[in-house]
Amino acid sequence: MATTITQERPDTPGAVALIAELDDYLAGLYPPSSRHGFSVSQLIEEEVAFFIARCEDAEAGCGAIKFYGQEYGEVKRVFVRPAFRGRGLAKLIMLRLEDCAVERGVGLIRLETGTYQPEALGLYDKLGYQRIGAFGPYTEDPLCVYYEKNSRTKEPEGMDTDEHPGLYARAG
Repeated sequence: MATTITQERPDTPGAVALIAELDDYLAGLYPPSSRHGFSVSQLIEEEVAFFIARCEDAEAGCGAIKFYGQEYGEVKRVFVRPAFRGRGLAKLIMLRLEDCAVERGVGLIRLETGTYQPEALGLYDKLGYQRIGAFGPYTEDPLCVYYEKNSRTKEPEGMDTDEHPGLYARAG
């Protein structure tokens, strides 16, 4: 199955639908005080790099990265629709976000996720992210887990993107 990841505006119909599904999913897990996802308008206002993953042209998932100058990039809005889970798409989205940071010369990537998402926690651990305390706008929250990774470090074994030729397409 052909997979592509393209950088797109977060206000396209497909992006809006993915973000709405992610918000609905997170609302079932966490109280509002523990949800820190950006709205579509915030993604645009903050000039966040937003990506959509497609499998055979079907919008399967998304992810974004907000840059704080050259200091660090923060991963936001990573989501894979349930019908597409178990295919490694979240890993591919994360690798694309890391590549985006490297392309911009940003060497540190941070993220916040929740304790009730064991698959996400496992993915970040496998990708070499290290748990840290709250950073930037966050305060300690027992339902949140914070991570960071030097984006210039070598990927862990088995994370080679060469096995996915043509994965990174660019939207015009």
